[in-house]
Amino acid sequence: MTTTNPPAAGRGRRVFHGWWIVVTFAVTQTIGYGSLYYAFAVLLHPISADLHTSPAVVTGVFTTAILAQAAAAVPVGRWLDHHGGRALMTAGAILGAGMLVAWAQARTVWQLYLIFAGLGVAKAMALYEAATPVLVSWFDATRRPRAILGMIVVAGFASTIFMPLTGWLNDRHGWRATLLMLAALYASIAVPLHVLVVRRAPSALHVSRHHGSVHRRTLIRAAVRDRRFWWLAAAFVAHAAAMTTMTVHLVGYLTSRGHPPTFAASVAGLLGVLSVTGRLLLTAAGRRIRLHRIVAVVFALQAAAAFTLPAIAGTRLGAILGVTAFGLGFGIASLATPQLLADRYGTGAYASIAGTLAAFVTLAKAGAPLAAAGLLTLTGDYLAVLSAIGTAGLIAVGGILARAGTPRPVPPVADSTATAPRRASTGPGPTPPGHTFHT
Repeated sequence: MTTTNPPAAGRGRRVFHGWWIVVTFAVTQTIGYGSLYYAFAVLLHPISADLHTSPAVVTGVFTTAILAQAAAAVPVGRWLDHHGGRALMTAGAILGAGMLVAWAQARTVWQLYLIFAGLGVAKAMALYEAATPVLVSWFDATRRPRAILGMIVVAGFASTIFMPLTGWLNDRHGWRATLLMLAALYASIAVPLHVLVVRRAPSALHVSRHHGSVHRRTLIRAAVRDRRFWWLAAAFVAHAAAMTTMTVHLVGYLTSRGHPPTFAASVAGLLGVLSVTGRLLLTAAGRRIRLHRIVAVVFALQAAAAFTLPAIAGTRLGAILGVTAFGLGFGIASLATPQLLADRYGTGAYASIAGTLAAFVTLAKAGAPLAAAGLLTLTGDYLAVLSAIGTAGLIAVGGILARAGTPRPVPPVADSTATAPRRASTGPGPTPPGHTFHT
C-alpha cells in the first residue's frame, strides 16, 4: 500500500499521513470515550430506577466491562502487530455502537451484564489500547510524544463534553433514546474515519508475514524475560490502582469531612482538567529531563498528596491543593507508557507487549476500588483508604526507578527491513521495526 498525503497549505509538499491519523483519533477517541465510558456514570441512576434495581447492582456491569477489556488486551495487541489497526478499530467502533443500541433495549440486569461484556471488548478494540500502538508505529522517537499528546489532550475533554451532553439528552428524551443517539453519533463518525484514514505504517509493509512473525516473537520473548518490563508493570499497575481508587472514593471522602456534595463533586471534576495539565508539563519537561525521572517525581508527589490529604482536607483550600497535587498525575501513564516501552523494545512488537501490560493495568482498575470499599467497610475510616493509595504511589515510584537500574537484556535480532528504503516526506518516518532505543 502506498500512502497518499494531502498537500500542505501554500506548499507543494505533502503532509505526513501520520498527522491525519492523529487528527482522526483525536475525534474518534473523544466520541468513543464519551459514549462508551463516561455516559454510564450519568445514566447509572436512571437505569437503576427503570430496571427496579439498586445502583450497586448496575455498577457491577461496569466491572464486567473492565474485565472483558482486560481479557481482550493481549489478542488485540497481537492483531495490531500482525494486521494493523484499520479493520480492528473499524470493527470495534461498529461493535461499540451496536452495544449501545443493545444497551438501550435492555430490560433485565442479566442482559446488561452480557451487553457490557461486549462493550468491554469494543473498548479494547477501538479506544486507547488500539489507537496508541497505531501512532507508535507511525512516528519516530522524537515526534512520537507530540503525536500521542495531540490525541490524548483532545480526548481528555471527553468527560467535559459528553457528561453534560448525556445529562441534557437524558432529561429531554430518556436514557434509552439518549443511548440510541450516542450510538448513531459514534458510528456515523468513527466508522468512516477509521476506514478512510487509518492504515499501516510504511515500514510494516516491507516486512514479510513469516519474517515479521518470527521477529515479533523474538521481541516479545525479550520483553517478558526482561526484569525491567516487570518493574514497569508493577509501577503502572500500582499507579492505576491508586488512580481509580481516588476517582471512585474522592467525593465520598470529601463529603465525610463536612464539605457540601456540590463542592466535593466540583473538586473531583478538577481531575480531568489536571490530567491535561500534567500531560503538557510532562511533554515540556521531557525535553530536558529523562522521562522515567519525571514520572517518578510525579508519582512521589501523588503519594505525598494522598498521605497529606487527611491533614489538610478539612478546609476548602486544603482540599483543592491536595487534589491538585494528586491530579497532576492523572493521565500521565497514557503518555509515559508508550515512550518507555517503545524506547526499550522498539516498535516491531509494541502492540503485543503493550497489550500484556494493559491486561494487568486494567485488572487493577477493576479490582482496586472494590478492595478499597472493603477496606473502608472493615475500618470505617477513609484514612486507611488514603494510606493505601499513598502506599500504591510509593510502589509506583519504586517500580519506575528500579526499571532504570536493572541490566539491559540481550538486544533482539535485527530486522532486515530496518534498512528498507523509506519514502521521502515532510513529516517523521515510522520507527524501523527492528530498532531498539536506549533509555
